[in-house]
Amino acid sequence: MTEAILLVGGKGTRLRPLTAHTPKPMVPAAGVPFLTHQLARARAAGVTHIVMATSYLAEVFEPHFGDGSELGLHLEYVTEDEPLGTGGAIRNVAGRLHSAPGDPVLIFNGDILTGLDIKALVATHRTSGADVSLHLTRVEDPRAFGLVPTDGTGRVTAFLEKPQTPEEIVTDQINAGAYVFNRSVIDTIPTGRPVSVERETFPGLLAAGAHLQGMVDSTYWLDLGTPQAFVRGSADLVLGRAPSPAVPGRCGDRLVLESAEVAPDAKLTGGTVVGPRAVVGAGTRIDGSAVLEGAVIEPGARIRDSLIGAGARIGARTVLDGAVIGDGAVVGPDNELRDGIRIWCGAEIPAGAVRFSSDQ
Repeated sequence: MTEAILLVGGKGTRLRPLTAHTPKPMVPAAGVPFLTHQLARARAAGVTHIVMATSYLAEVFEPHFGDGSELGLHLEYVTEDEPLGTGGAIRNVAGRLHSAPGDPVLIFNGDILTGLDIKALVATHRTSGADVSLHLTRVEDPRAFGLVPTDGTGRVTAFLEKPQTPEEIVTDQINAGAYVFNRSVIDTIPTGRPVSVERETFPGLLAAGAHLQGMVDSTYWLDLGTPQAFVRGSADLVLGRAPSPAVPGRCGDRLVLESAEVAPDAKLTGGTVVGPRAVVGAGTRIDGSAVLEGAVIEPGARIRDSLIGAGARIGARTVLDGAVIGDGAVVGPDNELRDGIRIWCGAEIPAGAVRFSSDQ
């Protein structure tokens, strides 16, 4: 297998106000745009040609990644005039594929961080003789997901909507967002209209007697659909919990990128990333957080599980816990922001304006 389709769908609205203009896949995770990790992992698995299918902002992706040669890839870009859904997006780029009808094509979603063994998924596809193979993962609470039960051989038996009652939870296996399609199956997807692989393509293939194989992989898996998940994913990449050949440095408690300034007594832990030209002041404590390019953290701040946008400023002694600070925002000294609070890009909070704990 040498070809893949990368699905970069939606506008990342769940991540606003993460950044002012940058789409989610280009926001730095562990020092590089998140899509870099996706592309590098596919290349490490033997993929050389990837078609990036997107419904928005191709003008952002192509100038950054170009033809993919720096990553050892040949990249092409296809932008939909109107959103076509997962299945429609796959069919829309079929003309850019070079594979023969019986060849396998890897398809993966651009907002999932995973340690999936891609080669193992392809091997499962080949040995099982499947038409489509799916990466499945197990979750503790499957109520928020569609369920994918399989038989004793791993063959998919159904695609079930999100369960509404305990009796409907017949498995903890869910679709993890990576597939191997035979090239010929892609050509059966309808053209020119939205198509969902989860609700139309896969159930239709089952009904027609096609062989859909599931491979349950218990390695790292995280949906990066929220700012908090994005911060967690970035930290896990730095810590080495989520494998990626694209992390620009050694795995460990911290990743400080070139041109960043960190005071000698600042303490960075939990996979914290400090981006280029960012400044971290004396006595600061930052745990499991991402400080993007050009941000300034003034002395004595305490930051945990938070994202600090590009060019933002965090005042002295301010406490952030589970916060998202948009690009260019200013949080004055002696504030305390907790529990998922989001500060919009360019907003300003005066000194001592927000507290959760009592004044001392």
